[in-house]
Amino acid sequence: MGKNIVEKIIEKHLISGTMKSGKEIAITIDQTLTQDSTGTMAYLQYEAMGVPRVKTKRSVAYVDHNMLQAGFENADDHKYIQTVASKHGVYFSRPGNGICHQVNLERFDRPGWTLLGSDSHTPTAGGIGMLAIGAGGLDVAVAMAGGPYYLTMPRVCRVVLKGKLNPWVTAKDVILEILRQLSVKGGVGKVLEYAGDGVSTLTVPERATITNMGTELGATTSIFPSDEMTRAFMRAQNREDEWIELCADYDAQYDEEIEIDLSTLEPLIAKPHSPDNVDSVKNVGPIKVDQVAIGSCTNSSYLDLMRVAKILKGKTVHPDVSLVISPGSKQVYTMLAKNGALADMVDAGARVLECACGPCIGMGQAPATDAVSVRTFNRNFYGRSGTVSAKVYLASPEVAVATALTGVLTDPRILGEYPEIDMPDTFVVNDNSVISPAEHAEDVEVVRGPNIKPFPINEELKDKVSGTVLLKMEDNITTDHIMPSNAKLLPYRSNIPYLSDYCLTPVDKGFPARAKEAGGGFLVAGHNYGQGSSREHAALVPLYLGIKGVIAKSFARIHKSNLINSGILPLVFVNEDDYNTIDRDDYIVIEDAVNQIKQGDTLIVKNITKDIEFKVKLEVSPRLKNVILAGGLLNYTKKNA
Repeated sequence: MGKNIVEKIIEKHLISGTMKSGKEIAITIDQTLTQDSTGTMAYLQYEAMGVPRVKTKRSVAYVDHNMLQAGFENADDHKYIQTVASKHGVYFSRPGNGICHQVNLERFDRPGWTLLGSDSHTPTAGGIGMLAIGAGGLDVAVAMAGGPYYLTMPRVCRVVLKGKLNPWVTAKDVILEILRQLSVKGGVGKVLEYAGDGVSTLTVPERATITNMGTELGATTSIFPSDEMTRAFMRAQNREDEWIELCADYDAQYDEEIEIDLSTLEPLIAKPHSPDNVDSVKNVGPIKVDQVAIGSCTNSSYLDLMRVAKILKGKTVHPDVSLVISPGSKQVYTMLAKNGALADMVDAGARVLECACGPCIGMGQAPATDAVSVRTFNRNFYGRSGTVSAKVYLASPEVAVATALTGVLTDPRILGEYPEIDMPDTFVVNDNSVISPAEHAEDVEVVRGPNIKPFPINEELKDKVSGTVLLKMEDNITTDHIMPSNAKLLPYRSNIPYLSDYCLTPVDKGFPARAKEAGGGFLVAGHNYGQGSSREHAALVPLYLGIKGVIAKSFARIHKSNLINSGILPLVFVNEDDYNTIDRDDYIVIEDAVNQIKQGDTLIVKNITKDIEFKVKLEVSPRLKNVILAGGLLNYTKKNA
C-alpha cells in the first residue's frame, strides 16, 4: 500500500509510536521558529533546561510582532532575544526583516523537513511541502533542546483541487470556501493534504496562503506536494539545491476526501466575527467601508502586492477609506521599491507600514468606532483589531484594493482585465538582516531588561483538586478572550504578573480580581475552547492565577497542549448536558485525583454546592498523564532528562 505525503515525512522522522490515527507519536524536528510575542517566554524556558546549544538543524528567532517601541519594554525583549539566540546557536531575524512565515518561506523552509513554531500559523510552510506545526513555546524549547515533539497521529484529509481559478478569484477564496464547508472546528485532529490537477496551477505563495489559513480550521497542519512549481520558486530564491520532489504514491490511502472545483469559485469574504462566516462578496453587497488593510502572513507576498500596486497605479484611494499596506518581508519591500510599485501605492494614497504583523494582531491601525474594516488577514475575532465596536471582514488583496478604490465592499471583477503577475525568475536575495549566532557562547552576555519576570511553574498534582468555578463561558472562546494581545498588552508578554490583571477580561472584567481573591479554581466552557493563537500565555497566566483545571465540551489542539504543559487539567464532559448543571461560584472537588488519573481516562467531579456528581474525561496519552502528574512539561522534562 502506498503512502501519502504526511506519512512519508512522519515515517522519516518517527522516533516512537505507530502511524495510526488517534495514537500518540514522537517525531524529530529539523527546524524551529519563534517570534517575539511568544519567543521571550520560549527562550526563558529553554534556558531553564540548561542545554548550552540548540540541537536542531536550524532555529530562527524573529522580531515581527511587538514592533511599536512606545516604551523600553519591547526594545528590551528584542535585546534579550538577540543575545540569548546568539549565545545558544539560534539565527536572529532583525526587526524590519519581515514576518516570520513569509521570511521562512523565502529563505529557510524545505520540502520534506519538519518545522515546529511558536506561532499558530507555522503551517504556512506546508505551501512548500514542509510538515510545519504550530505549538506552544515550551514545546518549541524542548525541540530546540533536542527533544522530540509528541503529537496525536492525525487523520489525513485529501483535498482534491480540480480545474483552474478564474480571473479575480484567488487562493484566499479557496481557503475561505473550505472554511465555509468545514467550519473552524472542521480540521481538528486532521492534516489537509492537497492534490489534484488544480495544484499545478498555484504558485508557492498562493499555496502558502491556503496552508496558512488551514490553522483557522483547527487543523494540525496543511501540506502541498513539492513539484516543479516548488522547484521554480526555490530556484528563484537561489535555493534549488534544497529542493526535492515529494508527492503521494498513486495508491496512497486517506481517511477522508473533499473536492473543490476551482473554476466554480467566486470572490468570497468572511463576515464578523469568525473566519468561517463566509459568503460571496456579491451577496454581502456594497456596504460602506472605512478602512482597508493589506498584508499579514497570509497575503503579503511579492505577487500579492504587485497585483495591488498594478490595480492602484494611476488611481486614488476613496476619500472615506484609510488604506494601509504591510509588505511581508524586506525582500518584498526592496523589490517593490526597485521596480516602482511602491511609488504607485504611495501615489494612490496608501500608507505603507513596516514589514511586520502590525494591524493583524492589533498592533496599531485600530479602526474608528463602529468602523467597517476589510482586511487580507486570517482572523477577524471580536475585538482583535483593537476596536471592540469595529466590524472586520476578511478577503483577498484583490477584493481589498477594489474596495479601497470605491469606498464600498466591491467584487473586483468589475475592474475589467485581471492584472497577471509572473513569478520572478530571480528574487532579490540579501540576508544581511539575519544575524548568525556567535561561534563562542562564552563571549555573549544575555541581556535581561527589568520587564522580564520569572514565569510560573506548577507543582506536582495533589490528591485532592478543588476550587470554585470562577467563570462559565460559551463556545469558541479564543486565546484573544483568554489573554488579550493588543498594542497596550503586547509589551508585557514577558511579565506574567502584569498580564494577570487582564486575563479573560473580554468575557468578564471582574475575573482577575475574583480569581486572586479565591486563590484560583476552575473554568467551564463550551466547544472549541482556546481556538486561535498558539500563545502559551493563555495557559501561563491562568496558572499564575491558580487555575487548576478547565472543564469544556471540547478544546482547540494547541491550547489543550499548552494547558497540559502548564499542568492544568483539560477535562471534557462525558455528558455535555452536565454543562447545564454548573454555575459560576459552584464549589467542585476531584477526590483522589492522582489515582483516578493513573487508573483510567474518566474522573468523577463532585459539585459540592449542588450536591451532584458528573463525569469528565482526560483525553491524553499515558505520557501526558505523567506530564500532568508532574505539574507540567518543564517539571517532567527535568525529572526525565
